[in-house]
Amino acid sequence: MANEDRVILGIDPGTTIMGYGLIHVQGSAMKLITLDVLFLNKLPTHADKLKRIFEKTLSLITEYKPDQLAIEAPFFGKNVQSMLKLGRAQGVAMAAALYRDIPIFEYSPKKIKKAITGYGNASKEQVASMLQSLLVIEKMPKHLDATDGLAAAVCHYFQKDLGTAGKSYSGWKAFLSDNPGRKV
Repeated sequence: MANEDRVILGIDPGTTIMGYGLIHVQGSAMKLITLDVLFLNKLPTHADKLKRIFEKTLSLITEYKPDQLAIEAPFFGKNVQSMLKLGRAQGVAMAAALYRDIPIFEYSPKKIKKAITGYGNASKEQVASMLQSLLVIEKMPKHLDATDGLAAAVCHYFQKDLGTAGKSYSGWKAFLSDNPGRKV
């Protein structure tokens, strides 16, 4: 791990706003590459939003050439329709990474918050504040979805033993073998 050099793309999927952040890891040093959001609320249909998420994820992969994708898993909520839409948003971002043969690591919101702040029920503001301190971010983004995406990447960086990381898939075959019910 001492000679480790990798770029990690973190995504907080959403159908209104998708947050993302990229970090560069060299040895034990981690530095911010970028963080931002993709606004989806003005797109007319859910399908248009999914297409834009896929295109943006591919664009980030082309521009920054990440070695790994860390993504926040949808959390179980009371509104089943919202959860389905969020799962689709996550799925198309994952599909873009799989299309480019980038390994995917999935983390629950609580695991991400705990990795960043030490507390699984931390607020978005607490996560953003800790990231600002860790990565010396001078100008914080207006939307905390950006820091949520960045938090997924930093959470993955903190998983020194990849055996404790979230689920990882190196391609469609691996994903489908672990998820036989997902075959179309």
